[in-house]
Amino acid sequence: MPDTAPKFEGWMGLDPNAAQGQLVWREFQPKPWEETDVDIRVTHCGVCASDLCVLRSGWRPTPYPCCVGHEIVGIVVRVGAQVPPAQRLAVGVRVGVGPQSDSCRGRVGDGHCVECSTGNEKYCTRLWTGTYAGRYLDGSVSYGGYATFHRVPAHFAIRIPDGIPSAAAAPMLCAGATVYAPLKQYSCGPGRRVGIIGVGGLGHFAILFARALEADWVAAFSRRASKRDDARALGADVYVATAEEPDWSGGHHAGTLDLIISTVSSNTLPLADYLKLLRPNGAFVQVGNPEDGPFTIAAGALIGSGLRLCGSKIGSPGEIREMLALAEAKGVRPWIEERPMKEANQVIMDMDHGRARYRYVLVGDE
Repeated sequence: MPDTAPKFEGWMGLDPNAAQGQLVWREFQPKPWEETDVDIRVTHCGVCASDLCVLRSGWRPTPYPCCVGHEIVGIVVRVGAQVPPAQRLAVGVRVGVGPQSDSCRGRVGDGHCVECSTGNEKYCTRLWTGTYAGRYLDGSVSYGGYATFHRVPAHFAIRIPDGIPSAAAAPMLCAGATVYAPLKQYSCGPGRRVGIIGVGGLGHFAILFARALEADWVAAFSRRASKRDDARALGADVYVATAEEPDWSGGHHAGTLDLIISTVSSNTLPLADYLKLLRPNGAFVQVGNPEDGPFTIAAGALIGSGLRLCGSKIGSPGEIREMLALAEAKGVRPWIEERPMKEANQVIMDMDHGRARYRYVLVGDE
């Protein structure tokens, strides 16, 4: 390790009990330095539901010890000699890192895979390294942003536009990009009517970005009426409390939407009812990843109106840059609560109990 390397410390999960507020602060060894890397002093890190899932081994066994956090914003403190000048990265520049830290990018097999060569790195099938609990090409483990410093291949370090505060930018890197990408891919914009299922960390971003993309109509769906005022303030034209409104899928909402983005992470979602809301050839895009098993759907629900049942995950570097440019231009600001990094254990418990409105951001010490 070069003498110029900073000291990496962070909140480490040692076993599934970490998700119950039992993170431990300790030093860790980042990936070995490569001249294509940058080191970042972490100033802000968003708290994502994925952090909780990984800490408790909800999707698959987690490689403990694990430092989570993949909505990282900070200041570059070191730049490798082989970082391309076109990336405009230098010491002192403010950057962000989302959920992905590496892909094949021409270093595995016979050159770039199709996905990486077309700016679709998030679907790389040769090497996919998560920002935490992942592995790099050399076998080293990735550690996230509940920490003092973060090391990452420069390709996945994104400059933050001057017009976006760091605390606002942090949750955009995962939550924002996760909903922006399918909104853009499925042509959210003028003349389109969009539905958003779930008004939470992801869902509130989906409403904000649907509005920023100038959708004609934005409908928000949640089980209870308690978030109606929030959804309206975020920009929703209509709010539907599905547990409190009879015949919500078969009444005047039926056949009114071109696109639905589902941000909820539960396999109990009444999928067949939501599909009734789509116009012919409409698309239902799932971005929430349930821990409790698969969805089930009758084929006829899709066939009858030529509907598309789709999935989408996070954002590739190009999509994140595009999203940040839109957010700066349109003044998109998430609803966040800033909390000190030292309170990480309490913050993840508050997140698990649904207290976030709508995103927590950990703020590092100066």
